Amino acid sequence: MKNIGKMGIHYLQRLNAANVPKDLIEKGQNRGELLRALGGVVASSSLLGVPLGHNSSFLQGPAFAPPRIREAIWCGSTNSTTEEGTIAAIGARGDHSISFPVVRAVSEKLGGPVDILHLDAHPDIYHEFEGNKYSHASSFARIMEGGYARRLLQKLGEGVKGVYISVDLDCLDPAFAPGVSHIEPGGLSFRDVLNILHNLKGDVVAADVVEFNPQRDTVDGMTAMVAAKLVRELTAKISK
Repeated sequence: MKNIGKMGIHYLQRLNAANVPKDLIEKGQNRGELLRALGGVVASSSLLGVPLGHNSSFLQGPAFAPPRIREAIWCGSTNSTTEEGTIAAIGARGDHSISFPVVRAVSEKLGGPVDILHLDAHPDIYHEFEGNKYSHASSFARIMEGGYARRLLQKLGEGVKGVYISVDLDCLDPAFAPGVSHIEPGGLSFRDVLNILHNLKGDVVAADVVEFNPQRDTVDGMTAMVAAKLVRELTAKISK
């Protein structure tokens, strides 16, 4: 605690030395203006919350997920560092249909297709589902037919280049993440997923964490905490 206090004092001294107005320092939650006052920053990764749920085939709860994940990320009960020691301050999104426009944008930005590591209890490759070609059950069909991904994999080997990681929380056994719309018993443990991420050797360019449904979560927000930790670990992979 003493070291944390010293770091805080040192940081405030730096802000004062940079002639940042006192009222702006005291209103530190307005981080955008604070960063601009310090001369700006170059972001290595960004957290984008997309409250999307209308393409869900069962429940609309994922639309309420982004603010719950943000709240869990900044919760005082959690560790702000990742398991590899990186401070992580990605997309925390709604249903899985959001992966299509995001992967398309990443592919177009990079000038070519990406490799996708897809962790999910379902393949999401229906041509259309219940008459909706943009359903959360069809997102990867749209990605592949558009040529935005070289490969859609559930395990990455050698030779991968730009990697997009998509984590649907229903890939986890409900003992670890009960707050999902489509509960699938017999899924991965949380440690299984972390080991996959930590052992990944490819160049991770973007990621999403989707299908968290706060309306089905436990009272203490267990799944929100699981999603927040995944966001931190993925952010660290992108920032390397």
